[in-house]
Amino acid sequence: MFVYLNALFVGLLVVSNILGVKLFSVGEFILPAAVIVYVITFLVTDVIGEVYGRDAARKTVQAGFFTQVLVMVFVFIAIQLPAAPNFGFQAEFETILGGSFRVMLASLLSYVASQHLDVSLFHRLKSHHGEKKLWLRNNISTAAAQLVDTTIFIAVAFWGMVPTGVLLGMIATQYVFKLIVALIDTPIVYLLVYMARKRGTQEQSELALRHSS
Repeated sequence: MFVYLNALFVGLLVVSNILGVKLFSVGEFILPAAVIVYVITFLVTDVIGEVYGRDAARKTVQAGFFTQVLVMVFVFIAIQLPAAPNFGFQAEFETILGGSFRVMLASLLSYVASQHLDVSLFHRLKSHHGEKKLWLRNNISTAAAQLVDTTIFIAVAFWGMVPTGVLLGMIATQYVFKLIVALIDTPIVYLLVYMARKRGTQEQSELALRHSS
């Protein structure tokens, strides 16, 4: 289960960097498309931290960091490669992935600050409550981390691209959206924690049977 959670975490990070180039609107609210997937990464680290501990959660965050750095390097290399004569979309390719490169940088900066805050705050609360009140530490740590993440990400990714009023509106609306998702996904956190612990118990039982035989 731990491997799958890590794969999900890293995969969502990479996808969010690509999707972050696009802005979409819901009524008068303007949001980057990355918001639909990136918010889930906090859920995943909370589940990993709850079941496997602080060190495991920190290693997951570190793996995500190095993966994003590698993706940025390969995106840069891909842009610089000479286009084939019959490839007629070099300008579009550079526009999308060039914008994605800036989004990746913004994501990297916000990621370092917010994910470490999330893990630290989550386990500080867990040290007080033990395994009780998972819903409380999940929501408080996510709410604080998402505020930092949203502010840094929007400021770096879109500064100079949209008016200041729109920029501040994007920060506010994205943060509200993330808070709503954090509240909604609380039952999913409980379900994933239950599944991970159940799977861990099964693996321990299987291991014990192998040793006994």
